[in-house]
Amino acid sequence: DIPSHLDDLPPTLLKKDYANLPVMNSVDDVVKRLLSLEMASQKEKMKVKTQQLVEKVRRSPSDNGSFELLSLFFTVAILTARIRTLEEHLQRHPKDKKNRRCMLMELDRRRKMLGYLRRVNYSTFENTCKQLDIQYSPPQPYTRRVTKRWLVKKALCIKVFQEKQKLKAAERLKQRREWQARARAARAQQE
Repeated sequence: DIPSHLDDLPPTLLKKDYANLPVMNSVDDVVKRLLSLEMASQKEKMKVKTQQLVEKVRRSPSDNGSFELLSLFFTVAILTARIRTLEEHLQRHPKDKKNRRCMLMELDRRRKMLGYLRRVNYSTFENTCKQLDIQYSPPQPYTRRVTKRWLVKKALCIKVFQEKQKLKAAERLKQRREWQARARAARAQQE
């Protein structure tokens, strides 16, 4: 069966190698089905998905060599294709931990790239998310879970810090008095 995000394609979409052959018009439906994406290997399906997503992100048909496209958009499109393929696989095989971990790593890479794009050029970030149908949510700020042990430790640290400040203040006062005494003695010697 055809993956869910390829639903906009006709089910008889032929593999890339067979799409432009003139003989395909006169071939039986069974042969067409065998040569369609429905019967294609996972690798061939992945190529088609990636190509589709890259075409969506591409600004113009002749735009295939710009630095931005090759470095960022192209990578985001490839990661999106991989993520969607892994999601489909995990729906069929929910206990596959290795592929779940791979999907989470790919999601993290894509989130980092989209975060960078969001900081650098927000309009292209929005366009990319819209074209690839991605919901971007910024990472949550780190918050520490408050426990009794942490509160006691924090109180102890604050108390130690305050005691240390008192000791430093007394030492600074003692130093200041010594400097003042030296200054007085130097003035008295000059007179």
